[in-house]
Amino acid sequence: MMIFAAGNRFYRLISLLSVVGEYPMYSMELFSNKREYKKLVSNLSVMQTIRNASTNEEIVCKVLNVSGKGKLKTIRTNKSALKILEWIDDDALTYYLEAFNNHKFSGNERHITRNHRVAESACLCMTAGAGVFPYELMKLQNRQIMRIMPDAPSFYFARDIKRIGGNEMNKTMFTRLTGALFSYGRCYAVYNSGDSIMKWKGMGEIKTLNNLIEICRYNSDIKNVDSAILMGKSYETAISTIIESDKKKRYELRFDAIFNHIYFVPLNEHGIRQLKIMLLPNWNERLSLLLFGDAYISPENRVFEYDAYIDGKYIFSFLDGDVARLIRFQETVMENEGKVFEIVCYPYQLDEVKRYIGEKVQYKTIYVEQVEDNIGLIK
Repeated sequence: MMIFAAGNRFYRLISLLSVVGEYPMYSMELFSNKREYKKLVSNLSVMQTIRNASTNEEIVCKVLNVSGKGKLKTIRTNKSALKILEWIDDDALTYYLEAFNNHKFSGNERHITRNHRVAESACLCMTAGAGVFPYELMKLQNRQIMRIMPDAPSFYFARDIKRIGGNEMNKTMFTRLTGALFSYGRCYAVYNSGDSIMKWKGMGEIKTLNNLIEICRYNSDIKNVDSAILMGKSYETAISTIIESDKKKRYELRFDAIFNHIYFVPLNEHGIRQLKIMLLPNWNERLSLLLFGDAYISPENRVFEYDAYIDGKYIFSFLDGDVARLIRFQETVMENEGKVFEIVCYPYQLDEVKRYIGEKVQYKTIYVEQVEDNIGLIK
């Protein structure tokens, strides 16, 4: 017998499937305990008696279907277990059926890959502490200025954003966006490159950015949207995605021209911890002050890309994973021969940063535990 109780692993997995439809087997580490969740999937893939801890209602069913191989191995809710979605929320089953064509999924590789990337984005946000369930979030609109967006971190799916305003939003369906993350007065466009270079469609992303700006104007006090979160398997892939966008003939279509800040968040435990920091109020300012104190130099007072000037060195922090700034910093190093530069990063970032920047700068590492202990993160 399996117990379905609010907050347990069973509940979290099925709740996520109710809003993502299917989930990649290879990304179980984005939940808090990879081994236990893989064991859970195995147990739920055979006939089981399921008891609702809140009502003591029981059903006998196979809860999950696991199909496909390799990167296409996918987890879906079995049709006989859809009753469980009603136990989550009154609107959970309705949302699921509307979002996923009445429980009909395509076996096409492109569709599965797209669903997996959205699912990874949502799972990482959920594990880091953001709300990801549309039936629990404030419903966004574009009819009047209402200022309804709460400060609490909230992830909205691209499919739901596109529905705001009806057919007008559907013009951006070719965008790479997986969703938008709102947190304490900031909005981040969220992308997921997976383990490959993301094909960039500049005009589509400009339309997406304009839509997000409009959504913010109608629903929040957010005045500017200039940041994206790029999830993926490696920093090399993230940097290559931006460099690939550099092949555009028009500068304004480049990834890092549309978004001034592009925070790379790896699809692993490091990414979860990084995103938890990013979901704190005023996280970037707190991080800079933690590292540099009074030596921190605000952007408007810099003549090129760096964060602090200490003991004759221009110091740049990469703890936020901002690959757009890293590219600009690399240009700064190349254009300023004779100046001494230093990069502060996490140990797991070091090899990739060195590979890109080279030996012209000094490197200093800091452990994420030191940052978590001093920035006020509640574990």
